[in-house]
Amino acid sequence: MSENKDFKPYIPAEKVTPEITVTSVIVGVLLAIIFGAANAYLGLRVGLTVSASIPAAVISMAVIRIIMKKNSILESNIVQTIGSAGESLAAGAIFTLPALFLWAAEGKGENPGLLEITVIALCGGILGVMFMVPLRNALIVKEHATLPYPEGTACADVLLAGEEGGTNASTVFKGMGFAAIFKFIVDGLKLVPSEINYTFKSLGGQIGTQIYPALIGVGYIVGPRIASYMFVGGLFGWCVLIPIILLFGSDIVMYPGTTTIAQIFADSGPSGIWGSYVRYIGAGAIATGGLISLIKSFPLICSTFAQAMKGLKNSGGRGTARTEQDLPMNVILISIAVVALVIWLFPAIPVNLAGAIMIVVFGFFFATVSARMVGLVGSSNNPVSGMAIATLLIATLLLKSMGMTGIEGMTGAIAIGSVICVIAALAGDTSQDLKTGYLLGATPKKQQIGELIGILASSLAIGGVLYLLHKAWGYGTTEIPAPQATLMKMIVEGIMGGDLPWSLVFIGVFIAIGIEIVGVPVMPFAVGLYLPVQLNACIMIGGIINLLMNRRKNVDQKTKDAQINDGTLYCAGMIAGEGLVGIALAILAILAVFTIDPSAPLKGFSLGTIGSIVVLALIILTLLKSSLWGKNRVRK
Repeated sequence: MSENKDFKPYIPAEKVTPEITVTSVIVGVLLAIIFGAANAYLGLRVGLTVSASIPAAVISMAVIRIIMKKNSILESNIVQTIGSAGESLAAGAIFTLPALFLWAAEGKGENPGLLEITVIALCGGILGVMFMVPLRNALIVKEHATLPYPEGTACADVLLAGEEGGTNASTVFKGMGFAAIFKFIVDGLKLVPSEINYTFKSLGGQIGTQIYPALIGVGYIVGPRIASYMFVGGLFGWCVLIPIILLFGSDIVMYPGTTTIAQIFADSGPSGIWGSYVRYIGAGAIATGGLISLIKSFPLICSTFAQAMKGLKNSGGRGTARTEQDLPMNVILISIAVVALVIWLFPAIPVNLAGAIMIVVFGFFFATVSARMVGLVGSSNNPVSGMAIATLLIATLLLKSMGMTGIEGMTGAIAIGSVICVIAALAGDTSQDLKTGYLLGATPKKQQIGELIGILASSLAIGGVLYLLHKAWGYGTTEIPAPQATLMKMIVEGIMGGDLPWSLVFIGVFIAIGIEIVGVPVMPFAVGLYLPVQLNACIMIGGIINLLMNRRKNVDQKTKDAQINDGTLYCAGMIAGEGLVGIALAILAILAVFTIDPSAPLKGFSLGTIGSIVVLALIILTLLKSSLWGKNRVRK
C-alpha cells in the first residue's frame, strides 16, 4: 500500500511546538502509575482491561490548558502516550505473573521478588517499543489509509476537540470521585453487602449481581454485545452446569472436591460447586477460545508479517522532517541486544543464550502481529491471551525437554510467557499512540521516548501493586480471581504433568468448540463462564444502559454520540476511581493487622439488601446524570 501523499497532520512538520516538557513528563508518569494500578486491579478482578489513552488525554488537557495555561496539543499527546504505557504494561503483567504467587501460596515455591517482577516487565516493555519503531513507517505511514487504529484515531479526535474548545475532564473526575465514594461505602465501611443474590432452591442455581461502579463502567464501555456474551456464559455456568452437576452427581465424591457434591452444596451453596468444578470447565473454554482466536487470525498473521518485513526493507532513506524522526537504528539494536543479555543472565528467566534469542525472535513476531491487528480491529480484540497461551505451550515443552521439570520449569515458563505477553501488549499500545501522533503531527522519536518513560515508571510500580493485592486478599479469591493468571498456571501444570481435573477441562474445550460453531464469540462467553455470574450481571447492567442510550428515537445522532461519549468518559473515571480505592483498601487490609480498619466503628451494622439496591440505583443515576442528563441533554 502506497503512502497517502495528500495527508497533512494537524501540526505541520516545519512547525516546532513543545512536546516533552517537565510538566508533560510529571503528569504522564503520575497517570502511568495511577492507570496502571487501576487497570491491574480491574484485570485481576474481571479478566478485562480498558484503554486509558482517552481519559489520560482528557486529564492532560485539563492540566496543561486550564491549570498550566499552556496551549500545546503535542504536549498533551505526550502525557497520554506516557500514561497509556503504564496501563498496557499492567495489562500484560497481570495475565501471567500472579501465577507465581499462586504457586507460592500452595507451598511449591516462593513469591517473586520485586526486582524479578520489575526486570520481567521492563524487558518486555522495552522490547515492545523497540520492535514497533522500525515497523512505524510500514504500518502507520505506508498503510495510513487502510489501518484505522480505532483507539489511536479516537484519542486524536479527543485532543483536537479539546484544542478547538473545552475539555471533558470534569466528567472523568466526577466518575473517579463518585466511584471512590461508592467503593468505600461497600468495601471500606461495609455498610451494604457487595452482592444481591437469589438462589433457586429447587433448581440449585443462583442469579444475582454485584454493585461495583467499575463493573458497570466496563459493561458500558465494551457495549451490550460483549456484555451479553459474558452474562450468558455466567448464566450457563450457574443455572445450567451447577444444577446438572447436582442432579446427576450429588452422592459422588469427585476430584478436586474431597466430600460429596451434595455436601459441598450444603456447606457453600452454588458458589462451592462453581469453585470446585465449573471454574475448571471455564478454564478449558478460555484456553480453547484463545487458541481459536489465534488460529482464525493465522492468515492475517502471515500476511501481516510478510507485509511488515517488506515495509522494513523499503523503510530506508526517510527524510529528516521532524514528523519522520524515529529513534536511531543503532540505539534500537543495542537496546534489543542488552535486553537479550539481561534475559539470558537473569536467574528468574532460566534460558541459555539461544533461548534468550528465541524469546526476542518470538517477541518480534508477536509484536508485529499485535501492532497490525490492533490497527484493524482495535486493542480490545487483540488476542494477547491466545499469544500468551501459545507461548506457554512452546516454552513449557522446551523447558521440559531440557530436563527442567517441577516448580523450576513451571516458574521459568511463566517468566518467559510474561515477557512475551508484555511485548504484545506494549506493541499494540505503542502503535495506537504513534497513530495518534501521526494524525496530530507529533515527533515520533519523542513519543517513543515517552513510551520508555512510562514503561520505566510503571515497571517500578507494578511489583508493589501485585504485592499489595496479594497480601490483602490473595489471588484466586473472590475479591481477586485473577482469571487469566489462574488459567496460565493450570496450562503449565497440565503440561508438566501436575494434578489437573482433565475431564472438566475437556468439557470446557468442547463447549467452546460448540459455541464457536454456532457463531458466538468464544472468549467473552468463556470468560463469563469462568467468572461468577454476579460479576457478569453487573457488567450486563452497564451494557444495557449503553444499549438503551443507542436505541433512543427522536434524538439526533450528534447529540446521541455526544451523550454516549460523556458516558464513556464518566465510566473510564469510575474504573480509575474504584481501582485506586481498591489499592488503598488493600493497604488498609494489610495495616488491619495493626488495628487500622475503616469498618471497625460500624462493626455489625449493615443496611442489608435494600441498601445494596439503593447503592446500585445511585451508581446508575450518576452515570445517567453525566451522560443522558448532562451538558449534552436534548434541548426541546
